[in-house]
Amino acid sequence: MSKYIFRNDYSEGCHPNILKALTESNLVQSTPYGTDDYSNAARDLIRAEMGTKDTDIFFVSGGTLANLIIHACALKSHEAVIAPLSGHIQTNEAGAIEATGHKVIAADVVNGKLTAENLQKVIDTHNHFPHVTRPRLVYISNATEIGTVYRRDEVAALSKICRDNKLLFMIDGARMGAAIASEHSDLTLKDVASFADIFWIGGTKAGALFGEAIVIPNKALAEDFEIHLKQRGALLAKGSALGHQFKELFTDGLYFELAKRGNDMAAKMAQGIKAAGYEMAAECEANMLMAILPNDVITRLETEFDFYRWKVIDEERTQLRLVTSWATDGTKVDRFIEMLKS
Repeated sequence: MSKYIFRNDYSEGCHPNILKALTESNLVQSTPYGTDDYSNAARDLIRAEMGTKDTDIFFVSGGTLANLIIHACALKSHEAVIAPLSGHIQTNEAGAIEATGHKVIAADVVNGKLTAENLQKVIDTHNHFPHVTRPRLVYISNATEIGTVYRRDEVAALSKICRDNKLLFMIDGARMGAAIASEHSDLTLKDVASFADIFWIGGTKAGALFGEAIVIPNKALAEDFEIHLKQRGALLAKGSALGHQFKELFTDGLYFELAKRGNDMAAKMAQGIKAAGYEMAAECEANMLMAILPNDVITRLETEFDFYRWKVIDEERTQLRLVTSWATDGTKVDRFIEMLKS
């Protein structure tokens, strides 16, 4: 019997609407490099969700690619990015940002999030020019690496500090749908577009086969962005494959509907873990949860489920990372909870 995967939120293929659209248009000719009708329609749908008319939007195949292209485009050779200590570009992208020639300055986090106070501390202690790299961009991800989400006032405070200090503000949106659909969030995509200079909307972890949408409210950053895409191998000839997927995701609210389902499955799992008497390392606010379980319970669960052993707590307990998706089988969540009690 193969194990059921709670390791990530991209183990399934794509939502049936996307597969149907790709199949039905398979032999329809499209113009290349994201200039096709499907991509343009997807852009219009995303703009409508943000309440804008002409925001520049570019589609790429993956998240690390989106991050490194944004940094390569936005930063000069002597400029750096400030990121949460637990941020994805700091911990999980194999030095992709450093490989573009830019230093990542790590900032302390609270509950997985960069706070306005901690951001200001980093700014205040990195000003010995010309002997240090100059901070120019601030990076966060929403949801965070431990599954917590930012509230509107938190993002607004970070944005204000960035603008007061002439810093660019970027949001990694690999799980943007899960964050905005969270019952713990009062942030909208319209808010994100007003607070961030550049951000991206994740499709890979939200029901697409693959793909992310880079959104650039700051017009100056959008200049020559396609050239940066080309230099980094991200300007797909068959760009319509990306446009198709985002067109379907942003039709009739499907994107947030799928995100909410993933969140609901995670919340159900978290409730089961707590009911069994076990501890959560962080509050479950999106589709990812951090649970602390006894090692003997973990070994039992591993007979049927695949997940990350994230962090050793002590000799007897380990922190797990469990991730649900738009397609998570609810009966598997029930079985996971049942096995906690065995």
